[in-house]
Amino acid sequence: MPDCFYETDKALSEYLLFHYGKPDEVLPWEFGPTAALDYPVRCVTECVDAGCIPANARALDLGCAVGRSTFELARHCSDVIGIDLSESFITAAGQLQRDGRLDYSFAIEGELGQAAIAEVPAEVDRTRVRFEQGDATFLRDGLGQFDIVLMANLIDRLPCPAKCLEQLPGLLPAGGQLVIATPCTWLEEYTPKAEWLGGSQALGQARTLDSLQEFLTPNFALDATWDLPFLIREHARKFQWSVAQATRWVRQ
Repeated sequence: MPDCFYETDKALSEYLLFHYGKPDEVLPWEFGPTAALDYPVRCVTECVDAGCIPANARALDLGCAVGRSTFELARHCSDVIGIDLSESFITAAGQLQRDGRLDYSFAIEGELGQAAIAEVPAEVDRTRVRFEQGDATFLRDGLGQFDIVLMANLIDRLPCPAKCLEQLPGLLPAGGQLVIATPCTWLEEYTPKAEWLGGSQALGQARTLDSLQEFLTPNFALDATWDLPFLIREHARKFQWSVAQATRWVRQ
């Protein structure tokens, strides 16, 4: 089952490298798409309007994986919650929150690997961050409201993305920022075709952004859009290069 991929050692290794790998570890070539590095950081630095964050802000990183964006949000917010469905990812993120580092290895070729260390930047206050396992389509009661909600590479991996989107107005106060980034890779292995937000013939020519506007208006106003490249390394000679469509919405 595809959902189980995110509980495998392979997925954990790839995502720790994706989130915390040094540039030469992720891309061991002098050529290549260097602009696609540090994607979890860029989802915050490029997409969140830091000038509009209030004092003592709260942030939610929904679909946080192993937590690099969550820690980046802690540079701006006094309380940050990272939520992901994967127990493996949340366990790793929790260890990074406690210890600031985590030993792991990533693939070179076949069974060959290279030892590495995932580290949280020393200047990040890890006490501002907490992680918990949870389902983005059935968020627990008592989360409260957040000045920033980040959803990076999440909606096209949900069985019912519309149900997730329906919860968002209650999570942000007026003026709150919602950032959604997605490569729009709709697959029936994760999302039944009837639930796709784009790319389905049943939707005509509608794409993901069209559906997001339909779901989020009138509670949110579209504030900005970006094309964000990202790179996931599988081994030294195989990579996934993708371009996410990122949008920032402001709660009305």
